[in-house]
Amino acid sequence: MGNAKETIENGRAVLGIEFGSTRIKAVLVDEEHKPVASGAHDWENQLVDGIWTYSLDMIWSGLQDCYTKLAEDVKKQYGVTIKTLGAIGFSGMMHGYMPFDAVGELLVPFRTWRNTITGEAAAALTKEFSFNIPQRWSIAHLYQAILNGEAHVDNIAFFTTLAGYIHWKLTGEKVLGVGEASGMFPIDANTKNYNEKMIAQFDALPAVQKYSWKLEEILPKVLVAGESAGTLTEEGAKLLDVSGNLAAGIPLCPPEGDAGTGMAATNSVAVRTGNVSAGTSVFAMVVIEEDLKAVHEELDMVTTPSGDTVAMVHCNNCTSDLNAWVGLFREFAETFGMNVDMNQLFGTLYNKALEGDKNCGGLIAYNYFSGEPVTGVNEGRPMFVRKPDAHFTLANFMRTHLYASLATLKIGCDILFKEEHVKVDTIYGHGGLFKTKGVGQGILAAAMDAPVAVMETAGEGGPWGMALLASYMMRKTDGETLEHYLSEKVFGGENGSVMEPDAADVAGFDEYIAAYKKALAAEKAAVEAMPL
Repeated sequence: MGNAKETIENGRAVLGIEFGSTRIKAVLVDEEHKPVASGAHDWENQLVDGIWTYSLDMIWSGLQDCYTKLAEDVKKQYGVTIKTLGAIGFSGMMHGYMPFDAVGELLVPFRTWRNTITGEAAAALTKEFSFNIPQRWSIAHLYQAILNGEAHVDNIAFFTTLAGYIHWKLTGEKVLGVGEASGMFPIDANTKNYNEKMIAQFDALPAVQKYSWKLEEILPKVLVAGESAGTLTEEGAKLLDVSGNLAAGIPLCPPEGDAGTGMAATNSVAVRTGNVSAGTSVFAMVVIEEDLKAVHEELDMVTTPSGDTVAMVHCNNCTSDLNAWVGLFREFAETFGMNVDMNQLFGTLYNKALEGDKNCGGLIAYNYFSGEPVTGVNEGRPMFVRKPDAHFTLANFMRTHLYASLATLKIGCDILFKEEHVKVDTIYGHGGLFKTKGVGQGILAAAMDAPVAVMETAGEGGPWGMALLASYMMRKTDGETLEHYLSEKVFGGENGSVMEPDAADVAGFDEYIAAYKKALAAEKAAVEAMPL
């Protein structure tokens, strides 16, 4: 505690803040990269006029509450008021669309990654570029707005992501880390910048040519990990810390996406490493040795925070439906007068799943709260279905929902590993799915048919990964790579607890996926039959 107190008092602690789908979380780390304090604010996206969004008020009140709670935690633990910091980094959900006019006013409500309203644009750009442009990507949102003839497009002076927006308002700098930028527009692996050929192709599209702006003029500047991304302004300090205690002038690292922070937090920025982040959404990132042979709509091509090429499988849905069912079991228990600890409930039900049939005994679940482009479903209708002769037990029920959380991810990863024959030595798991030891980890190993490691730090997640990226900017030696910094100075050779795939689990999951794919027609029919 003494060392942490001194580090904070002397302004050497580093802060990482991440805007996740359901929580804004801040983590403060010391000079050994260990978390010493934290703060959090819970929030939820809203469906407004058919668009998944968060209002600007929600963004700023959430950030301020999160920081206030961090400062209170520091005061409570160490008796110290935060005055300054060594560095700060901001991260957020990747992709989405935040367009601004020349005076900095948001032109339309923030359109998050969760929206599946850009199918026409995504397909057209994928064909134009011969490069997969998913519906979530910022450029797909922009082009769809153009195709829709939306009036605001004329007035765009700048567009960015959530992380880019926060960083801009706190520093005045319109920049993005390359990993986050790679979810806006394709990146050239050689230049670590936007692909110039594709920018020219976009500007040449007939629907785009009528606008006075050029794409390069309205995109944020790209920075790689370790570069300086500006300092906290006086106005920014007041926006972040409503108490007025925090001083201006603190250096900020490039803002990154939750994919980049996940890679940093799991030490998976090197070639042939990968990680799976499993929470509200789920995505797998694998740093690849060479370009894929074909374009796959199920696979995003993005980058590490240093700009190395990553194949990414991103699924909009993961634990939301599973959590809802656990909430139902809590309500059942409370109806009988039982006082339920949620961590114990999750752990008990997750472990119960291990007793289930390897193929879930004829039960199938679709966890689609929102659309799922990987399986061609445009809207979500959570659905559980079983055959009359299914082995309907609690164990199979829980196993089914755990499988469902990773099913769409498995479909995408099967393309990566079985069709493209991408090699991966270890997958690192992080996020809420892995909190119950050995359960989510074992099921992911079965889904991937690859070893899965979970580190002790896995629960720290994105905000800790963001703090590591800020620490790297501040403390790296000349010429030191991010890969070296993380491996040697943060993780010290620690590889975590590794689980090898169980052959019976792999075969059972494969059997489940075959049935899951066949029954997708029922999920699509539910969307048609139950309009929002």
